[in-house]
Amino acid sequence: MDLPVMPPVKPMLAKSVAKIPPDMHYEAKWDGFRAIVFRDGAEIELGSRTGKPLTRYFPELVEALRGRLPERCVMDGEIVIARDGRLDFDALTERIHPADSRVRMLAEKTPASFVAFDLLALADESLLDVPLVDRRDLLARALSEADAPVHLAPATTDIEVARQWFEQYEGAGLDGVVAKPLTLRYRQDERLMFKIKHERTADVVVAGYRLHKSGPIVGSLLLGLYDDQGALQHVGVSAAFTMKRRAELVEELEPLRMTDFRTHPWAAWADEAAHESARLPGAPSRWSSKKDLSWVPLRPERVVEVAYDHMENGARFRHTARFRRWRPDRTPESCTYGQLEEPVRYDLAEIFGSRG
Repeated sequence: MDLPVMPPVKPMLAKSVAKIPPDMHYEAKWDGFRAIVFRDGAEIELGSRTGKPLTRYFPELVEALRGRLPERCVMDGEIVIARDGRLDFDALTERIHPADSRVRMLAEKTPASFVAFDLLALADESLLDVPLVDRRDLLARALSEADAPVHLAPATTDIEVARQWFEQYEGAGLDGVVAKPLTLRYRQDERLMFKIKHERTADVVVAGYRLHKSGPIVGSLLLGLYDDQGALQHVGVSAAFTMKRRAELVEELEPLRMTDFRTHPWAAWADEAAHESARLPGAPSRWSSKKDLSWVPLRPERVVEVAYDHMENGARFRHTARFRRWRPDRTPESCTYGQLEEPVRYDLAEIFGSRG
């Protein structure tokens, strides 16, 4: 493979904002696996947002892309699976499996599609420094004759249409709108786009769990985010599970269970003084003085997406986070506070001003 933009490529990212900003390029926010597609003749490679290859997990897409993309190109987009007229993220996660036979069985049972929304290279030209509006025009022409399962992401510059999409597309499993400045150049791994979601979510690391009061099942998952110094900080818990699910989680997490705390990022949790300089589980308070704050340490290797209301002092979830799904496409190290750098705010003066 010899392209003007070579793998690995880390895709450009988006930060959360409260409202759809004006005077931009708008697209729906797809609920799938972000993927960079590299094609050089017969060679096809699918790169994940972490730079690792996804190619072996989507053999049906490799053939489809070979027949529908320009001979030499690099495209940014989303791998999705539709089921019963809605996007099905769980069907995607099933693909991340070591057995090739299972992957190929699922490729026939629930085939994936690729939704393209950016063009990074075409023929011998890198487009990384080309404004978005021109990249989009080239992308539309490149895919003018493409058909399913390869799609050009719908786009508009009309904010009223974007607002309509935000309201309507949720019913199809999409989770918001992405807004991009028209002159935006493509910058890897930088949060230069804007996302407006129906609820705030974060990808966090599961680093332990507490047992349920009723027995040896999971009571709550202990969640963490990495700070600017690379330290894993405790940010809260996720605890709303059925009793059946609590028992299943014990089995799922058993391979990550640690026999002691010495090599765990939160090894000092039992030292009251350690809580003064780090955010650790089991912090003493007037609410927890009589509670058993012990917990089961896990190797911090699994990532989960949770929904939350807001952050307290920008440091931890104010309330219990709501489990949404496992994220096998994310690495623990990518779960940082950077996801939360644009907190959704509301001006208190607007509430006071609304009084008659």
